[in-house]
Amino acid sequence: MLALTRKKNESIVINNNIEITVLEVKGEQVKIGISAPKEIPIYRKDVYEQIQKSNREAASAEGITKLKELIKKD
Repeated sequence: MLALTRKKNESIVINNNIEITVLEVKGEQVKIGISAPKEIPIYRKDVYEQIQKSNREAASAEGITKLKELIKKD
């Protein structure tokens, strides 16, 4: 992991097309802004992990069985 120190309104650039800017610092909270192309999804880690969990469940044998049951009802 690369650890950087930035002040308010300072940025870092990733891969020439993603810019992360420190917008505000209040106590232990840091507000950041992320500029990236629309085709690059950006999620909070907790949301990303929930999406991954849901995808694994949907791809499981039980998820596929439930999907088949839904299709049969139509």
